[in-house]
Amino acid sequence: MNNPPPPAPPSPQDTDQLLVARTVAGDQRAYELLVIKYQRRIERLIGRMVRDTDLVQDIAQETFIRAYRALGQFRGEAQFYTWLYRIAVNTAKKALVDLRRDPLVTESALRSGEDEDETSAVENELTSPETPETVLAAKEIAAAVNQAMEALPEELRQAVTLREIEGLSYEEIAEVMSCPIGTVRSRIFRAREAISAKVRPMLAQQTGKRW
Repeated sequence: MNNPPPPAPPSPQDTDQLLVARTVAGDQRAYELLVIKYQRRIERLIGRMVRDTDLVQDIAQETFIRAYRALGQFRGEAQFYTWLYRIAVNTAKKALVDLRRDPLVTESALRSGEDEDETSAVENELTSPETPETVLAAKEIAAAVNQAMEALPEELRQAVTLREIEGLSYEEIAEVMSCPIGTVRSRIFRAREAISAKVRPMLAQQTGKRW
């Protein structure tokens, strides 16, 4: 007699749904686990909008407070993290309006989170094997990417950040940004074109070089 196959491990969505249900039922530890799971990603997302490292943690904390208060309204029709991202985006926008701050990239924000953003991805791709020349070129290209991101309008920067850095699908980004999927595609296309226009000349200078 064959033994039944072992049950499949729960998916991340199922795990999130379970933690949400436990939180609503009064299990505070369950919500702490959700915060631990998503805190860094939420802070990184907010950092891409606000560009002020002094505000990122405060806005992230406000995001999780708002999400906690609204958990009873979460129906599980979307992924939990897209629902949470939407709250983070709205909270960051409100903070920018309240504080009358310009959501542009600051030098300190560019330095923060480089271990996981597209800057490090570019550097990792371009520095194998490492030589002084390739390291310098990679840093220059990474700086150009950041400058191009800085110059993007807020909605384009949000869209390309959610797609390229957070890895959300077009449908999920439409949910987070509360806009049609066609608008999402247009914003990401325009963002990519703007970034490419900045980086392409630098890459052309490296034609024929071995990385």
